[in-house]
Amino acid sequence: MKPSRYALVLTGFGLQRLAELAYSSRNEARLRRSASDVPRAAASTFRWMALANVGLFTLPALEVAMRRPRVPRAIAALGWLGALAAVVVRLSVLVSLRDQWNVRAFVPSALRVVDSGPYRYVRHPNYAAVALEFACLPMIGGAYGSAAVLSLANAFVLSRRILDEERLLERVPGYQERMGGKPRFLPRLSGYQPASSATHSRGVTRPKPQ
Repeated sequence: MKPSRYALVLTGFGLQRLAELAYSSRNEARLRRSASDVPRAAASTFRWMALANVGLFTLPALEVAMRRPRVPRAIAALGWLGALAAVVVRLSVLVSLRDQWNVRAFVPSALRVVDSGPYRYVRHPNYAAVALEFACLPMIGGAYGSAAVLSLANAFVLSRRILDEERLLERVPGYQERMGGKPRFLPRLSGYQPASSATHSRGVTRPKPQ
């Protein structure tokens, strides 16, 4: 793929990310109106998350422009498959969480616990999708160095945020009972037992993380 075409690919994915940020800003404003002291997970890490995401849409383009790699079709196809799958998962997260979804990890004590959509299987589908995107989007253009460096940076930044977010989520009534037994990122291949029909019949609402 020519560097100019790859830059357009990154631009398309970047515009989708900007749309998510606009949606998040609206939700965050609503949360602040409802309560001025909403708990927030690892606030100090957000600037580093933002920097890593800027890197995702710039560093691979620079690497491809400098190296002009020849990307095997299988590698490019794998990159496309992973990047598009990440978008699908992220959109399913937004649909599931609706007005609770936000990028700054605000976790109100009155959070609805959501166990529909991807949250039926894992606790943090959004973070899994982000990790997949960091690995696969650079692969489309053959920016393997960027894929490795950005993936490590993303994992380092998110490690603290996830632990802090889980600490806040465990304080939400019903979260531990409904989500505590599920894996963080990857669904179990076997042995998973969904929430009981009795739980749903009581009309309990649903969970968040990102």
